[in-house]
Amino acid sequence: MNRIYRLISFLPILILGCTPNVIEENIVKQKINSLDMNIFSNKGEKIYSITSPYSSFDKNKQKFQLKKTIINIFNGEETKYIIKSDESTLSNNNKFLELKGNVKLKTIGQDGDILHADNFIWNIDETNYLLRGNIRFENKNIVLNSAKAILGTDNIIEFFNPVKYVIKGNKNEDKYEINSENAYYNIETESVSFKAKEKRVRSIIYF
Repeated sequence: MNRIYRLISFLPILILGCTPNVIEENIVKQKINSLDMNIFSNKGEKIYSITSPYSSFDKNKQKFQLKKTIINIFNGEETKYIIKSDESTLSNNNKFLELKGNVKLKTIGQDGDILHADNFIWNIDETNYLLRGNIRFENKNIVLNSAKAILGTDNIIEFFNPVKYVIKGNKNEDKYEINSENAYYNIETESVSFKAKEKRVRSIIYF
C-alpha cells in the first residue's frame, strides 16, 4: 500500500516536468510582421533586399517562410531586378532563396521586360537564376515561352526546350512565330538567337 501511494505522489511532479518542453516547441517558429531585410556580401556590398508583410522564422531549421515577397537584386548601388511572388523560402544562412507562385521578374533599365514563372530558385554563391514552370518573357516587341529558363549575370536568358518565340505586329497581334529547342535573349542588346541539336528551327509568318 505504501508503494502505491508513493507512485501516485510522484505523478504530478512528472507531469509538471513535461510542461516547459511543450512551451518550447510552441515558440520554435517566430511570426514576423513587415519584414524588411538587407543581405550583404563579406565585402559589405548589398546583394539583395527582401520584404514581406507576413513571415515566420523556424529556429530549428533556420528558415524563413514569407508571403507576398518583394525582392530587389542589386548591382553595386543600383537595383538590377525586382522580383515578386506569392510566397518564398529563405534558408542556408540567407544564401538559398526559392520563390513560388506567380513569380514576376522585372528588369530595370529595359522598359517593359517582364519574366513570368511558377518558381524562381537562386543560390547566391552561384551566378545564375533558375526559373521553372510556365516561363513567359514579354516586352513591347516579342513573347518567349518555355518550361525552363536560366538568367545569367551576363544579362542573357537561356530558354530550354520547347521554346516558342513570337514577334508582335504594330497592333500587338502575332506576326512571326518560331519554334526551337533552345533560345537565347540578350537583355542589353534586345537580340534573340536560336539553337537546335536534334530538331530544326521551325518558323511561321502571319499575314
